[in-house]
Amino acid sequence: MIDDIIVRPEQTTDVNAVDVVNISAFEGEKEAQLVADLRKSPYYIPALALVAEVHGRLVGHIMLSKAQLNRRGLLSEVLVLAPMSVVPSQSHRGIGTRLVQEATGRAQRMGYRAVIVTGQPEYYQKLGFHKGSRWRLYSTLPVPDSAISAMELHDGTFKEGDTVQYPVEFLRLY
Repeated sequence: MIDDIIVRPEQTTDVNAVDVVNISAFEGEKEAQLVADLRKSPYYIPALALVAEVHGRLVGHIMLSKAQLNRRGLLSEVLVLAPMSVVPSQSHRGIGTRLVQEATGRAQRMGYRAVIVTGQPEYYQKLGFHKGSRWRLYSTLPVPDSAISAMELHDGTFKEGDTVQYPVEFLRLY
């Protein structure tokens, strides 16, 4: 764990550094392109696009974006987490944990009801997320149901059989 991690909202001057973080963390440009596309979309929430700095160097990034929860045709707004990245040389030092905790805490204070993430269920479940199967939660992304994890920021948000409708920008990753 690093005690001197500073987590703050992303600024326009961070765009190139955020690209570098995502490209190095994911070893490719797809996630950096997703971030760029989401910034131009109506799903973007500037207050929930955060960066992590250590000793003045940008080493991590997280983004929570708006999505729809479909309950038998009734839509409500939720958040999806993606991407979350840490430069490889700084991984396993608590930076990702701090980013997730800060982002979900801010989202809750802003009144959002839930956060859904696809991928790395073991990691996210250590941070308070639960298997999507707990609620029989489904996704519009072409991923196995076992890849979906979710966190209710307000109890009772999910009901059995809800489907998370990801913004179209995410479909380009698959």
